[in-house]
Amino acid sequence: MFEHTGGEEVYAGKIFSVRVDRFRHDDGGEVTREWVVHPGAVAVLAHDDERFWMVAQPREAAGEEALLELPAGKLDEEGEDPLETARRELAEEIGKRAESWRHMTTYYASAGFTDEQVRVYLATDLSDASAESEEEERIDVREVPLAELDATIAGCRDAKTLVGLLWFRAYLREG
Repeated sequence: MFEHTGGEEVYAGKIFSVRVDRFRHDDGGEVTREWVVHPGAVAVLAHDDERFWMVAQPREAAGEEALLELPAGKLDEEGEDPLETARRELAEEIGKRAESWRHMTTYYASAGFTDEQVRVYLATDLSDASAESEEEERIDVREVPLAELDATIAGCRDAKTLVGLLWFRAYLREG
């Protein structure tokens, strides 16, 4: 066990903040940790028994011109629960709605330096929907045949997408 003994926010930005905090462990040892405070995010694996939908978009921080990802977004709307966020992001990013939703998993994005948790949902029974996307987003929607799932996993470089695709593969094998 450990006890939080103090700290402070040292940066507050639009997407996250940074804290420096101190902790005391049961053995008496004290540590100082810098960590990113993040509201959390959702990722959606949308499929219709023949294909699943992904998006390719520039990720400047990673130096990627068109990183292939699941539709996703952060929990940044006041009072909106994660499933509502997933529904909104699905409509905004790929123009779909889903009648059936299943929570697949929730995981820490990188527990060594952030409290960000990502909730991954499976969305089925799809139909077309429209929603306003953010002006800054540059999204290219990709329809991927289910037959390309293993190749897509092998080429994946995005953590939330890899987690979602692996859970999806396990789901397909169950069914």
